[in-house]
Amino acid sequence: MYPEHSLLATRRHLLQTSAVGFGHLAFQSLLQQTATAADATPPGRPADPLAAKQPHFPPRAKRIVFLFMKGGPSHVDTFDPKPLLDRDHGKPLPFDLPRVTFAKQGNLLKSPWKFRQYGESGLPVSDLFPHVSRHIDELCILRSVHGTNPAHGGALLKLHTGSDQFVRPSMGSWVTYGLGTDNQNLPAFITICPTLAHGGVNNWGAAFLPAYCQGTPIGNASLAASQVKVKHIRNPRHDETTQRSQLDLLAEMNREHLEQSGASQSLEGRLNSFELAFRMQTAMPEVQDISRESAETFKLYGIDDPVTENFGRQCLMARRFLEQGVRFVQVTHSDSEVQWDQHGDLYRGHTKNAAEVDKPIAGFLQDLKSRGLLEDTLVLWGGEFGRTPTAQGTDGRDHNPHGFTMWLAGGGVKKGFAYGATDDYGYYAAENKMHVHDLHATLLHLMGMHHDQLTYRYAGRDFRLTDIAGHVAKEILA
Repeated sequence: MYPEHSLLATRRHLLQTSAVGFGHLAFQSLLQQTATAADATPPGRPADPLAAKQPHFPPRAKRIVFLFMKGGPSHVDTFDPKPLLDRDHGKPLPFDLPRVTFAKQGNLLKSPWKFRQYGESGLPVSDLFPHVSRHIDELCILRSVHGTNPAHGGALLKLHTGSDQFVRPSMGSWVTYGLGTDNQNLPAFITICPTLAHGGVNNWGAAFLPAYCQGTPIGNASLAASQVKVKHIRNPRHDETTQRSQLDLLAEMNREHLEQSGASQSLEGRLNSFELAFRMQTAMPEVQDISRESAETFKLYGIDDPVTENFGRQCLMARRFLEQGVRFVQVTHSDSEVQWDQHGDLYRGHTKNAAEVDKPIAGFLQDLKSRGLLEDTLVLWGGEFGRTPTAQGTDGRDHNPHGFTMWLAGGGVKKGFAYGATDDYGYYAAENKMHVHDLHATLLHLMGMHHDQLTYRYAGRDFRLTDIAGHVAKEILA
């Protein structure tokens, strides 16, 4: 016998038990996958989760762009010269190797490139970066960054998420969670041509954070930048008027549902994602269309040169997204042939890679500065680790997470400044050591957030990007 209350067919009950209800049940099942994380969102959030939020304190930067060099550029061949490495070329390393190394290493290998001093700061840069060197007085060189993992996969995850062992939200997702975005028609976090290897989507994923914190990929590293776009950005079957009517009907139905069942952050979040996808149909292609940029701009970014065209397009797209209020943009330099992973043929590989990115990065910095964007845009450059000062084979270098270089520009950091140091040969971080957690803490600080207060409760504990560590490198603040 049916329960007595089932005979009192409310509108909600009829919807759930009729043919329309099958869609309702399927939708509920879909939402259940993300309900736990979404329901944990702290109270007081605005109705639109992507709306701009107040930082903890006045920020020095409003947005971040990460120029990611996949594979691990060699610090001792780029921004960290080692005279003793030149002097002792071919000799054994005069101290112990790490307990765990990625591959067998030989004797010391000097850099095949010369270092020269540039700018008023006189900071040295190798001949690999003749264009970036002209902007050395804008850079803050971090020479003592170190991590924990000598493998690409673990090191990429550590750099992007703060953990090389578990699936955690990426730093772009944390920034989105803490600050939202200034443009409601675009995602807060965009990654251009990301690598699908070594962690893949986890490097720009939201993990247990609400779904709106997820990075939106534009293409991937195997595609030419001229061809990349957001998947399904256009609906091939319905025009915008029809889509708008569908969304309005869906919103009306779910408002009634929410009145009956009570608030559901997971349902509201999913509806918000539908609305953002609808708005992106117009906004995203407009930002990606660089055809109206001047010939001078194309030349500045190297888009007129086949060597620099691909990465130049990515950097120009990044500038356009930053201009439109996107909070976090990542640009990845990677290819299946060489990357920055020179276990052998160091000279050819690093020469090729640097030639592809040097002029676009210099043009990007110049363009940001001329538009007044560099002052409150934080630019981060680097890879998942550096390379060893010892040789692998006769002309390569192994992975080195124990001491390497990244650099910052704009967004409240000291200009023409070098922070920290590796040892005399460039193997280990030695002075003002900066762990990846410290790097993350410093990035969040520059964005106006206390890294130890940007937390999210999940599975019974509070999580943060810096886990239980992290110190702000106050010495680099302008």
